[in-house]
Amino acid sequence: MTPEINQDPTPTGAGPLSGYLVVDLSRALAGPHAGMMLGDLGARVIKVENPGSGDDTRGWGPPFVGPEDDRQSTYFLSCNRNKESIALDLKSDDGQDVLRNLIRRADVLVENFRPGVLDRLGFSTDAMHELNPRLVILSITGFGHDGPEATRSGYDQIVQGEAGLMSLTGPGPEDPQRVGVPIADLLSGMYGAYGALAALLERDRTGRGQVVRTSLLAAIIGVHAFQGTRTTVAGEVPQAQGNHHPSIAPYGLFSCRGGKVQISVGSEKLWATFARTFGLDPAKFPTNSDRVTNRDALIRDIEDAFSAFEAEPLLEKLNAAGIPAGKVRSLDEVYAWEQVHSQGLLVDVEHEALGRISLPGPPLRFFGAGGETTNTGHAAPPLLDGDGERIRAWLAAADGGGSTNDGRSANDGARR
Repeated sequence: MTPEINQDPTPTGAGPLSGYLVVDLSRALAGPHAGMMLGDLGARVIKVENPGSGDDTRGWGPPFVGPEDDRQSTYFLSCNRNKESIALDLKSDDGQDVLRNLIRRADVLVENFRPGVLDRLGFSTDAMHELNPRLVILSITGFGHDGPEATRSGYDQIVQGEAGLMSLTGPGPEDPQRVGVPIADLLSGMYGAYGALAALLERDRTGRGQVVRTSLLAAIIGVHAFQGTRTTVAGEVPQAQGNHHPSIAPYGLFSCRGGKVQISVGSEKLWATFARTFGLDPAKFPTNSDRVTNRDALIRDIEDAFSAFEAEPLLEKLNAAGIPAGKVRSLDEVYAWEQVHSQGLLVDVEHEALGRISLPGPPLRFFGAGGETTNTGHAAPPLLDGDGERIRAWLAAADGGGSTNDGRSANDGARR
């Protein structure tokens, strides 16, 4: 098939994955976030949803926005930009036929069903690779695809607790707290997208796709970082200790007159500078180990010194001295911040039901050899089945132009 028939324009029109097709069977957050990341990179992402209800997150709220007869969930808007939507009943012959057609043409398929669900629908890994041997399948579960608890449902807060993150978060060990965003979902989506890209690179060498598997559990354990090695190597069991770093001091949130500021003093040179700047004796706690061991006394000394300053003058003094410091911003302050705008972290899109809206933008920017950006724009999250008719017409036209039953991705010609 020619690229003109098989390659519908991507929502962004450009990017490193321009010309690649992603079929997103996932719902809620982990899989949709992975799919959105691939869409941000320029891939064409076709989101397959249940007829009538769509992705679960279309009903998650409030808040809902828009006209009374077409309310939109802001949760759904957060993880589905740069996608098209088609509604398919995967238990029906028609839905299965359309999905098979999409799989034949896809580069990546994203799914986060419980283990065994796709097999029962007739779309096992073997069946999908028979349709398209070059297909990369990204599969995300809650607790992993095998092992004694593979069949458990994976919900973010439950996994935050089970994977130990909540034991590290909060004011103290008796008051575990979840992270304020669904971090297990988001991290598993990020790891999944990263794995899918690696599988696409390997496919260039082998000519065959493979299955990439991750889970919410794996994603949280993957970011335990130094807290993990405290346990596995040093034999310590870390506990929550509020807004101060367990291994570096002073590093955390400190009170001043009428407010709070954050500082990070990560070297002995910075400590000497900081102490001199605020009239403290650097020899009282000469090493980082001394300061960590005597953290409570150190905090008292610092907050006594900070009590003479309002937050903004204090931040100016810290910055002038070269001490890493900052404030705690509310989200409305974040999205009004010029630095955020300068990094492309807020994007405006035209939504079919809502008109022009602003969305948090992608965290990556790409620049060509001449310094110009290769990012061109973004598409609003789709209405349920908003692209279904057009996708079906594209598939019909593609079928009329030839067959891809040899399993070759229909988009390959655009990239070779």
